[in-house]
Amino acid sequence: MIKNASYQYYEFFAGGGMARAGLGDRWDCLFANDFDPSKARSYRANWPGDDLFVGDVRHITTDQLPGAAHLAWASFPCQDLSLAGNGAGLNGDRSGTFWPFWKLMTDLNREGRAPAIIVLENVCGAISSHGGRDFASICDALNRQGYRFGAAVVDAVHFLPQSRPRLFIIAARADLDIPARLTGDSPHPVWHTKALRGAVEALKPGLRKRWIWWDFPEPAPRETRLADLIEPNPHDVAWHTPDQTAKLLGMMSDLNRQKLEQAKAEGRRIVGTLYKRTRPDGPGRKVQRAEVRFDGIAGCLRTPAGGSSRQLIMVVEGASVRTRLLSGREAARLMGLPDTYTLPANYNEAYHLTGDGVAVPAVRHLAEHLIEPLLKSNKSSSKHAA
Repeated sequence: MIKNASYQYYEFFAGGGMARAGLGDRWDCLFANDFDPSKARSYRANWPGDDLFVGDVRHITTDQLPGAAHLAWASFPCQDLSLAGNGAGLNGDRSGTFWPFWKLMTDLNREGRAPAIIVLENVCGAISSHGGRDFASICDALNRQGYRFGAAVVDAVHFLPQSRPRLFIIAARADLDIPARLTGDSPHPVWHTKALRGAVEALKPGLRKRWIWWDFPEPAPRETRLADLIEPNPHDVAWHTPDQTAKLLGMMSDLNRQKLEQAKAEGRRIVGTLYKRTRPDGPGRKVQRAEVRFDGIAGCLRTPAGGSSRQLIMVVEGASVRTRLLSGREAARLMGLPDTYTLPANYNEAYHLTGDGVAVPAVRHLAEHLIEPLLKSNKSSSKHAA
């Protein structure tokens, strides 16, 4: 329990608590849940207490949810909605856990305890999954429980040197007064992508009437660069041997070799990131390539599950080229977690934890500029409308 906290919330699919880190000390977590024991250990290491239930969301009942929260946050699994996933969508084993979560929300509504605001976070593939039908199903579910709703695509790159666009669906209970300054008459050029605008246009008229074009300010220009986050001698990964680095360079296409030669010619320290990708190599053939970027931004962190490769670091200083895996602490920094955050001792667990999370400053930006102002204008928002 946080003394003098202004708001209360439930956190579902909590992972290592990155949404909690972003909401901060103004918020008191009444209940948190995650299925993964490893992530739960990290959550409890950083937020000791008894508010975390470790287990399947399908086994939670409203009796376990105390009080009447201002907010329910759900970063539900993305595997079946991702463009790299299996295409199962909301019918999949993982992403389909949205529906047991939603049953809890409908049960709370029936009890007169519907959260004032619900935030759903996922990959942008949720917009187009099953031709937009999954997105429409979520909007329909929100509408049936008396919520107005909108969404924003927020890329972590606005705050951190990592390219990580994510979809945030923000729903407000129908009895809330929504200040005009928090909405726009039309889409915002930064927060509302072409894909999102198209998905909204495809909604049935009744759902479009419930849609809100949320409007909140763009952040100040980011000052942090990838090089600022790199550890000189991380404890959990080692620099590659010259032979290992040479093997990686041998996997580069002509275009990527050209990028490397340009970086060498700069004659200064340049930090880039590198992924191994499987690419076409003539009719019916594929080859693994090493692809590098030197724009000062890391690629999107991913979990190693499902065959995704781990991100590598490349440091170029003139003719010198060094490579290694991204460290666990560097991955945490790329998610906006402070160095005081306790990571798992196991490298794979630390990488999985961060690669499967939500960028902390993106959460804080939404909280500060949209969620908190909305709640502040509705001081009795924790009470269900009659």
